[in-house]
Amino acid sequence: MSETGFRRSPLLQKGAFVQLIREVVTVVPNIVVFQYNPERLQRSLTPWNPFEVDPSNRGSLAPQVQPYTPRETFTLSIELDASDGLEEGAPQALTAGIADRLAALKKLTAPSRGLFGDLAASAAALGRRSARQAQRPTVPVTLFVWGPGRVLPVRITSFSVEETQFSPLLYPTMARVNLQLEVLSPELFRCQNDLVSKIAVAAYQATQMQEDALAVANIASNIDTLRALLPF
Repeated sequence: MSETGFRRSPLLQKGAFVQLIREVVTVVPNIVVFQYNPERLQRSLTPWNPFEVDPSNRGSLAPQVQPYTPRETFTLSIELDASDGLEEGAPQALTAGIADRLAALKKLTAPSRGLFGDLAASAAALGRRSARQAQRPTVPVTLFVWGPGRVLPVRITSFSVEETQFSPLLYPTMARVNLQLEVLSPELFRCQNDLVSKIAVAAYQATQMQEDALAVANIASNIDTLRALLPF
C-alpha cells in the first residue's frame, strides 16, 4: 500500500538538501530530508539586461547578448512537526521536538570545518569560556534535490523560522522554515578543482541536460502546431 492508501498511487519522493562537507580525507553529506514536500515552489530567473548598461543607448550592445547564465532563485517553505514522533514515543522527539531538524537546516547557512570539526571547536570554545570562534571562511556547497529531474547546487540567501508550538522544556515541536535559494552556476566554480566543486558542476550539468532534452521533446510534440503558426 502507498502512503495515500490507494494501491495504484505512486510513492511520493521526498525532496531534500544534501550539504557536501569536506572532512579530512573525504566528503561527508549532511542530509536534510523534507518531512513534508512544500506545496508551492516559486522559481525566478533574472536574465542579464543589455539595455541597463547604457541608458542613453549610445554604444549599446545587441539585444540578444547574454554573457552570463541568468540568475536563478527558488523560494519555498518547509513544514516541520514532531506530532508523529511524540505519538510513537521517539526519544529524539520526546527530548527535543524538532530542534534537531532545525539545527541541521541552520547548518546549511553556516561556515563549517566539518560536522565533527564544528562540534570539537564548539566544545573547545565552551571549555575556554571564550567568545572568539575559530575562523570558518566558507559555507559548504548544498545540493537542492527535488526529484530526479532537479538536483542543483545552491546557496541559501534567506532563512527565517516561525516556531508555533513547544514542549514543556520549550523545545519547538512545530515550525515553518522559509527559505530562498540561489542556484550556483558552473561559472562560479571555474577556479576550483576540488571534489565538491566537481560534484556541484556535474549535478548542474545533468539537470541542464535533462531540461534541454525536455525542451526538444516539447518542440517535437508540437511540430504540427508550429507549422500552422509560422507564415513561412
